Amino acid sequence: MNTVNTVLVGIIVANALISYKGFNDLAFFRKYEFHVGSIRSGEQIRMLSSGFLHVDMMHLIFNMLTLWFFAPVVIEWLGSISFILIYFGSLIFGSLLTMLFHKNDYSYRAVGASGAVTGILYSAILLQPDMMLGIFFVIPMPAYLFGILYLLYSIYGMKAKNDNIGHTAHFGGAIGGYLITLIKEPSLIVDHSLMVILLAIPILILFAMAKLGKL
Repeated sequence: MNTVNTVLVGIIVANALISYKGFNDLAFFRKYEFHVGSIRSGEQIRMLSSGFLHVDMMHLIFNMLTLWFFAPVVIEWLGSISFILIYFGSLIFGSLLTMLFHKNDYSYRAVGASGAVTGILYSAILLQPDMMLGIFFVIPMPAYLFGILYLLYSIYGMKAKNDNIGHTAHFGGAIGGYLITLIKEPSLIVDHSLMVILLAIPILILFAMAKLGKL
């Protein structure tokens, strides 16, 4: 368990240190943020490095608290190596989906661990769908229902484009967490088949809307 805790703490510390550097060094922030034009010109490192930068302290704290709450579920079920795989895999999935949807918007910029964290959140929900969450620390809600509503809201955000939240990265991260968890633990398809199907519904809706040109 100590090794597991070290892995989680290490990722949180890395996010904190790199984000703090970005808070105080705009040139560093610009060099490693997600920027479509720069990535398309060959700076693919930004697809990974942007996941360790945050806009401000509240953005950092929110992401790291969410990770702290849900990472132990993934670690307990799958182990620290699989946790690392899901974290970084979800980060990359988030960046890839963002590139897919914004490839022609050369000025598009984004930062944050949200894709990776959402992947861990979705993985935890798959592994333990009957756990209860406290929305705003007060309102009880089943984890699977929260996961579905969260992704439906992300679709709305991607379509509305009326805020500065990287909904596409969140959604890509959730897809990454979903797929990698099922690959690592295929027994879930039988043991939690209804949850596997329900959690796939927002993903199918997204790609159906994209295919129909509704996004």
